[in-house]
Amino acid sequence: MFGQQVISGLATGSLYALTAVAVVVVFRNTRTINLAQGDFSMIGAFMALIFIKDLGLNYYVSLGLAVVFCIGLGILVERLVMRPIADSDWLTLFTATLGVYYILHGVAGWFWGRDTKAFPVTFDPTPIKVIGGLLSQGHLINMAWAVAIGAALYYFFKYTKQGIAMRAVTDDPETAELMGIPVRFIVLLTWGMAGFLAAFVGVLIAPIIYVAPEMMDEVLIKGYVAAVFGGLYSIPGAIVGALLIGVTENLAGGYLGSEFKTVTAFIMIVMLLAFRPQGLFGIQHRREV
Repeated sequence: MFGQQVISGLATGSLYALTAVAVVVVFRNTRTINLAQGDFSMIGAFMALIFIKDLGLNYYVSLGLAVVFCIGLGILVERLVMRPIADSDWLTLFTATLGVYYILHGVAGWFWGRDTKAFPVTFDPTPIKVIGGLLSQGHLINMAWAVAIGAALYYFFKYTKQGIAMRAVTDDPETAELMGIPVRFIVLLTWGMAGFLAAFVGVLIAPIIYVAPEMMDEVLIKGYVAAVFGGLYSIPGAIVGALLIGVTENLAGGYLGSEFKTVTAFIMIVMLLAFRPQGLFGIQHRREV
């Protein structure tokens, strides 16, 4: 029972982790929380559903097209909404992402309705035995995808010119621009990456839950909490925070009752902010004047 709950929690936490990483990546280079991150995932899930059910395309082809669509959506939001107000204060930027959230919610409800829709299950629904317990193959597949994407992100940030440039912009955007790094392009790339991660989360979680305009609301909240766990600047911290939330809420739901699952994440973040406000992996920044 315990092992099953832990592994299932890690599988759920891996999807929280992809959302948390997207929140951190955008925050590091724009200093704003993207409240529309969950809706990027929701749009990706709807597009994949259309490609599979209406157009009869292969699952992997549909996933690829959904990824491309969400990357384009992220770029579009940056160019049309965020770039014109890029120099505004954090509250203006935060409110703009809230506006995008409501717009995407409204558009999805207008096009596809508010009813929940089943996503085709592409894996064998028969659970398999893991550490003495039964676990959905969908959870294991999601964990494998999350690990692969995490490895790809590590390589990107560590070894590619664009990834190193993104890290430089995070550390000091003014100096990065003086050194010839195209900061505006890097910010555009950041939003494209947010769309990339969102598409995977939406398509991977859709067969396990459902597809609807509000499908990602709770996932976004927990992804944001995980990002705060890591200090909002640390990608490894966001991943660790997401996995902790996934495991803890699963254990709470299994041993205390399902009504304790959602509240667990908020109890964890309140305790963290009370004793370590900078997050698990955050550092206290000091400015000299």
